[in-house]
Amino acid sequence: MSEVPRSWRRTLYALWVAQTLTIVGFSLRTPFLPFYVAELGAKTFEQQALWAGAINAGGAAIMAITAPIWGTLADRYGRKLMVLRAMFAGSLTISLMALATSPWQLLALRFVEGAFTGTVAASTTLAASTVPKERLGYGLGLMQMAVFSGSAVGPLLGGVLADTFGYRITFLLAGSMLFIGGWIVLLLVQEEFERPAPEPGGRSARLSTITLLWQPALLAVIVGLLALRSASGALQPIVPLMVEQLARGSGAVNSLAGLSIGIAGLTSAVAAVVIGRAGDRFGVRGLLIATSLLAALTYLPLAVAQSVTHLVLLQAAFGIASGGMLPTANALIAHLTPPERRGTVYGFTTTATAVGGFVGPLGGTALAAAFSIRVAFVALGALLLAAAIWLWQALPAGKPRAEGERRPAPIGRPRSGD
Repeated sequence: MSEVPRSWRRTLYALWVAQTLTIVGFSLRTPFLPFYVAELGAKTFEQQALWAGAINAGGAAIMAITAPIWGTLADRYGRKLMVLRAMFAGSLTISLMALATSPWQLLALRFVEGAFTGTVAASTTLAASTVPKERLGYGLGLMQMAVFSGSAVGPLLGGVLADTFGYRITFLLAGSMLFIGGWIVLLLVQEEFERPAPEPGGRSARLSTITLLWQPALLAVIVGLLALRSASGALQPIVPLMVEQLARGSGAVNSLAGLSIGIAGLTSAVAAVVIGRAGDRFGVRGLLIATSLLAALTYLPLAVAQSVTHLVLLQAAFGIASGGMLPTANALIAHLTPPERRGTVYGFTTTATAVGGFVGPLGGTALAAAFSIRVAFVALGALLLAAAIWLWQALPAGKPRAEGERRPAPIGRPRSGD
């Protein structure tokens, strides 16, 4: 197993910068993907919606299968290696998207991307193994800040770049950002990893992992993350189409779509650090339940938005909720999981969120094409509300306890400044 390195701050901040660049790169394409698909041959609204949903969902479907494999390899061979694999693979596949000549080629590249990337899970696992336990909420909050700030800047920048330089140049710039992020990790991130001794009885080890995952509290957290990813994933392909409906006649639809998607990332970035640090002081259970309920109550009104301004404001509120959910959920998972199994467990949580990333875009765009965009918002908002109720019922009121630990893991006020 790995030990906490003395230079954990340098490692954490370098990982934060690299992950921010990576998420910016991934998010550059978000606001114009339906329009790029139209340029490649999908001419009608229904075709654009379904192709955009399939492309967004395709990578998530493959990632749902491969994430546990990468998580297990992280526990065996080190977490830094998995971060490098994910960033350099993403750089290659995104750059190749600039050369696509049909929607099928774009979809195939997304399948390859889903199989070999997964930077969020890899970086989260590395951070959880690097940061001292009493600063876990802060460290994981900072990693979620990277995800959310990248998700905020990426669509805003991507929309402007697409309007200014075109879609293909923007894909090449996106790939270069992931390439730079990979080199930052290679040169600056330190991991003191000791390969664990092989466990006797592979079948019993697998059964132990399954038993761990079926803890009521851990299962509820994973389902909550699945619901959140479904809802946020559905937004990416349908929000640009809704902006197009609400801003008819505007010459900057790409930029408005980028603003509508990116504002949630901006508010999430702030909320991730603030609420993550609050979890270190006050505990994560109440914060996770509160933010999951807030996510449902801010998502549902999207169905009645009447202008781009309404859409932007509601997206900002949803961003606060999701920004609070992710670091508190990841911290709770770390407290409920023995250190030597965190890579595997985070791999399975990535599978759950990848399933959400598959179901959300496909379900959202299918509902939008069959009924309307507003029906899709109602259905996914109801899913978030059901997940919030499950979390409230399943999470214990006391301190969480990791499988195999004799004492509950400390989640209250930190004992020291480090």
